[in-house]
Amino acid sequence: MSSPRTRQLRRWMDSWLSPQPEGWRDPMLGLLLAAFYVVLLLGTVADLGYARDEGFYFDAARSYQRWFELLWSDSGQALKNVDKYWRVNHEHPALIKSLFALSHLFLFKKYKLFAMEGTSFRFAAMVLSGLGVGLIYVWGAQARGRLVGLVAALSLAAMPRFFFHAHLACFDAPVVTMWTLCAYCYWRAMQQGGTMWPLLVGLSFGLALNTKHNSWFLPIVCTAHALSLLFFGVAKGLSRKLVFKRAFAALASMAIIGPLLFYATWPWIWHHTIDRLQSYATFHLRHVYYNMEFLGQNYFEPPMPRSYAFVMTAATVPVITLLCFFLGLGLCAWRGWNVLRARGATEQKGPRRTVDPGTVILWVLALAVQYAAWLKSTTPIFGGTKHWMTAYPFLALIAGIGVAAAARRSRLLLARSKLRPLARSRALEPALLGCVLIAPVVQAAHVHPWGLSSYNVLVGGAPGGANLGLNRGFWGYTTGSVAAYLNDNAPRRAKVYIHDTAGPAWDMLRREGRLRRDIRGVWSVAGADFALYHHEKHMSGQEYQAWVAFGSAVPDEIAGLDGVPVIWVYRRPGLRKPP
Repeated sequence: MSSPRTRQLRRWMDSWLSPQPEGWRDPMLGLLLAAFYVVLLLGTVADLGYARDEGFYFDAARSYQRWFELLWSDSGQALKNVDKYWRVNHEHPALIKSLFALSHLFLFKKYKLFAMEGTSFRFAAMVLSGLGVGLIYVWGAQARGRLVGLVAALSLAAMPRFFFHAHLACFDAPVVTMWTLCAYCYWRAMQQGGTMWPLLVGLSFGLALNTKHNSWFLPIVCTAHALSLLFFGVAKGLSRKLVFKRAFAALASMAIIGPLLFYATWPWIWHHTIDRLQSYATFHLRHVYYNMEFLGQNYFEPPMPRSYAFVMTAATVPVITLLCFFLGLGLCAWRGWNVLRARGATEQKGPRRTVDPGTVILWVLALAVQYAAWLKSTTPIFGGTKHWMTAYPFLALIAGIGVAAAARRSRLLLARSKLRPLARSRALEPALLGCVLIAPVVQAAHVHPWGLSSYNVLVGGAPGGANLGLNRGFWGYTTGSVAAYLNDNAPRRAKVYIHDTAGPAWDMLRREGRLRRDIRGVWSVAGADFALYHHEKHMSGQEYQAWVAFGSAVPDEIAGLDGVPVIWVYRRPGLRKPP
C-alpha cells in the first residue's frame, strides 16, 4: 500500500510526464503562453528596423485596406475593382497581408492603440507567432506530457532566429503557426475521428495555403503518415480499417475544403483563376536566384550546396536544444524499433509510458519534409533559416521527448543513490526545464535586435560565424540600428544612400519619427551626404563606390553584434553636424 506522499508524487509526475488529452487547463496555459509571448514581442519591437520585404507588404496591406473600406461602403464597386487593389504583391498569397491591413485599419487608424504605425502592421504576425507557441505547448502536453509541451513551446520561442522573425510583418513566422495548426488538426482527426477534426483539417489547410507556399508540403506529410500507419500497423489502439477511414476523411477534407477556402480568401484569383494560379506556382517553383554567402563563398546560381540547411540549422539553433533533439530522436528510434519488433506491443517495463509511435512518426515526417527540398542542388538558398523554420516546432517537440526521458531516468538514478530524497522532490522537472531553457533565453536576449547575425557556440557565436564566412545579415533591416546616429549627425535635408533598405521600409522609419522627416533617402552614392552599407559578400562593390565618392575608406559609424560589423555609415568629408 503506497503512502499518501508517494501517491501525491505520482500524480505530480503524471502531470509532467504523461499525456494530458482532456481538460481545459492545458489550452488555457497555451493561451497564457501565447499572450506572454505577444507582450514580449511588443516590448522588444521598438529598436528593430524594417526589413525589405516588410516595406513591400506595407504597400500591399494599404492597398488591401482601401479595398476593405470600399467593400464596407460600396460592396458592388469593391467587387468590380478587385484587380485594382489586389494586384499589388500578387505573387504571394493574401491572408497575412489582409490581417496586416485590418490590424492597421482598426488598431492604428481607427482606435489609435499603437504609437508606431509599423507595429500595427506587425501586430498580426506577432499574435500568430504567439498562438503558434501556445499551440505547440498544447500538442506536446496532449501527446507526451506537460514537460514535453513546455520544453517544445519555450525552446521554439527562445530560438534567436524565430524570435527575430516573430516580430516582422512577414509570412515566415505566421506560416510556422498555420503549418503546425494543420498538422495538429490532422493528428486530432487521426486520434479521435468524428466530423469536427477532419473539417478543421480542411479549414486549417486552406488558411495555410493562403499564407505561404510551404503549405504545399502538408498533403505529402499527412499522406505519408497515413500510409506508414497502414503499412506498419503501429497506430495505437486502431485497426487498419479505422486508420484508413480517418485518414480518408482528413485527406478528403484537405483536398476539397482547403482549395475552396484558399480561393474564397484571395480575391486576386477570383478572376482568370487558372492563369493566375499557374503564374503563382511558376513564380515560386522557378524562383529567381539571389545571393547568399555560405562558408566564405557567394552563391547566386546552381549548383547550391546541399549541406546549407543542415549546417545553418546546426550553427543557429541553440546547442542545448539540438542535444535534446538528438536525444529524443535516438530514444524514439530505439522505442519505435522495439514496437515494430513486437508488432503492437504497448506495455513497457519500468516507469516508461505507453508508446504511441504514430505521433512520433508524424513529427519526424513533418520535420524531414522541410529539409528534403534542400537536398536538391537547384533550390535557391537566399532566404536563410526562414525557409525551413516550419520544421522547428517538430524539432522542439522531439527535444521535449528527450528532456522528459532525462527526467524519468534522473528520478530512477537518484532513487538508487545516496541522494534518494531528491528522487521524491517536485523540483526535478522544473529544474530540468530551467537547465534546457536558460541558455537559449539568454542568447535570444543578447543578440536582439541582430537576429540574423546570431550564431551558436558550435561556430563561435557571431564572430565565429563571420570568420567561417556565414552571412551576417540581409534584408536591410539593420538601418534601424543607425537611425539615432543619422538623427544626431545629418544636417538639414541631408541625402542618405540607403543601399539595401527598401524605399517603403525607409519611409516607415521617417513616418514614425524614428528618422527625422527631413532626411531623404536616395538611390545613388554620387551626390549623397551619407552612404549606408549593409554587409554582404556580394555587395562589396557598393562599399567601394562610397570610398570613391567620399574619398575615404573609413566609416564614420559602425554597428553590429559582439564586435562583428554588420552595418556601417560613410560620411562625406567636411559635412557639418546639425546645430
